[in-house]
Amino acid sequence: MESLIEGIELFQKGGAVMYVLLACSLFVVYIGAERWLFYRHMDSGKAFAEQFYTYVKLKKYADARDAARQGHGGLARILTDVLDSDSSVSMTALAETQSSIFIAKLRHGLYYLSVVVTMAPLLGLLGTISGMITSFSIFHVQSGQAMAITGGVGEALIATAFGLCVAILALAVHAYFTQRLDRMITDMELCFSALELLPRNWQGR
Repeated sequence: MESLIEGIELFQKGGAVMYVLLACSLFVVYIGAERWLFYRHMDSGKAFAEQFYTYVKLKKYADARDAARQGHGGLARILTDVLDSDSSVSMTALAETQSSIFIAKLRHGLYYLSVVVTMAPLLGLLGTISGMITSFSIFHVQSGQAMAITGGVGEALIATAFGLCVAILALAVHAYFTQRLDRMITDMELCFSALELLPRNWQGR
């Protein structure tokens, strides 16, 4: 309980910027949780992509279609729509069009994480500079100047430390989802390359 009280007091000593940084950290947590649930639902998995490619490579076209229909995630849906489509547009072109929309949905929110990575340290620095200005403004005090200035600078540095922590958190979340996005794009490219191996007169039978 005492540690919690001390933590709250330390937080308040960081100044008004600390509340903005707290909002940024909560926003990062929200984006991370929302993206994790979305990626979990939309990720078809590397095993699915390799299975689909293997079926097409072995000319087991019906098995490839069944695998797409039974699979889960965005990639499986795209392949199912493409294989069942009777459009005159080539399957590869249709798949690339749908994948562009899907990738845009996957990237949603990641830009804001990169903004927080850049903005959080700057906000922390702003809080520190503001605190130092306040500390050095006590030169008119007749006694205890050194102690007051030193304590004020120490409190001002809290904002910088908290800002760096928020930036590190946002960077870690951004890096995780960027790596996962790159892997999903690689899976798409593998499956789309398999579509080019299908005979032109094949209609999903």
